[in-house]
Amino acid sequence: INYEGQPHVAERAPWDGGYVWSKTESGQPWIATAVQGEGCDLIWPCLDHPTFEPQQTDIRIRVPKGLVAASNGQLIETTEGDDWSEYHWRSEQSQNNYGIALNIGPYDKLETTYHSRYGHEYPLVFYYLRGEKEKAQKLFAEFPKQLEFYERVIGPYPFYAEKMGVVQTPHLGMEHQTINAYGQDYKPGKYDFDWLLQHELAHEWFGNQVTNTDWDHMWLHEGFGTYMQPLYGQYLHGDALYHTMMYDQRIGIRNEHPIVSNKPMSEDDVYKADRGPGSDIYQKGAWVLHTLRYLIGDEAFFNATQQLVYGTDDPKPGNFKPHFADTQDFIDAVNAETGKDMTWFFEHYIYQAALPELVSERDGDQLTLHFKSAAKAPFTMPVEIRVGGELRTVVVSKEAKTITLPSNDVHIVLDPESKILRQQDYLDEYSAFEAK
Repeated sequence: INYEGQPHVAERAPWDGGYVWSKTESGQPWIATAVQGEGCDLIWPCLDHPTFEPQQTDIRIRVPKGLVAASNGQLIETTEGDDWSEYHWRSEQSQNNYGIALNIGPYDKLETTYHSRYGHEYPLVFYYLRGEKEKAQKLFAEFPKQLEFYERVIGPYPFYAEKMGVVQTPHLGMEHQTINAYGQDYKPGKYDFDWLLQHELAHEWFGNQVTNTDWDHMWLHEGFGTYMQPLYGQYLHGDALYHTMMYDQRIGIRNEHPIVSNKPMSEDDVYKADRGPGSDIYQKGAWVLHTLRYLIGDEAFFNATQQLVYGTDDPKPGNFKPHFADTQDFIDAVNAETGKDMTWFFEHYIYQAALPELVSERDGDQLTLHFKSAAKAPFTMPVEIRVGGELRTVVVSKEAKTITLPSNDVHIVLDPESKILRQQDYLDEYSAFEAK
């Protein structure tokens, strides 16, 4: 197929897709593509659906001499002319078609070899703008630390046969397989890591290794991708940082549409607040995972996550390939790991918008609790209660349950560590204020 035309210009990349035509501070061309929302057909002919992934791509980019073209996969060869350079990139693994990316600019490169805990090694590469080496080196030092976290907690980096690559871009970022876009200008992270680098790296597992069968299930990309930041904070510095980050995310939850509608959706439908869940696929998705982890325990949670990501419970390098999944696949993995039917949990949190409410009534030393939810499915959750200086756990369902307190004036706090995603008036009020 031969084709030509005027490339579509991205007005607000990466949220509005297309080509980004920019210039560096020195006036040199700086070009990138980001087309997740609109689709790859803004760039070339393709089947614009998440399940249509090319099994191999060869990309040849000819640029004026002095510029560098960074793309997916491995660099096969560079050809030089009198006033041009041509870069031939090849990826031999299936990949999201929106993740095929062109990145052109006056780049220098940092590169090292990463020795994986799984016994193999692969290149780490960062293409950064010339003249910014010191800042680039500081960010590059985070690459192996973040990879160690992901390989330890989730499993092997999926695209070790090619590279773990990052490229500096004139737009914020995007999870372009093996060449993630980074455009945050090296801003310091208040949680001791660069959140954008960490989030886009998460998508190599959640989005590129496992891809949703339809955009309706996009929370599997973004909910998991968002949850990886507080998990990494916990990995680095413990529970206080984890809970701080989770609270920051909780404020952004809107609860206007279900996370999953169970009908085909375009990505545009998912992101538009009048049609779909919008940003809830990020923060609410992360909080659903937080609550599920509390409910079923770390072992079952991470085993089910690994099954979702790799399609196997033995994800050794060479024992898996990129694959597709939906919400039911994750539910099946959770059910298999727990030996229970956990569908009820997802009925309350994924398939309806409104959150369960923990209703409490106190009469002297009598405390009565029950959950109220619009979903018809049963709902039973262990609830931690701080009674004075003692921590109790009470199993609460939709049916009222009364417990006796030590005295009439003892102070109590329900769910003191915020382990349960639930409706709370003060959070709703502040969330509505922030949304204005």
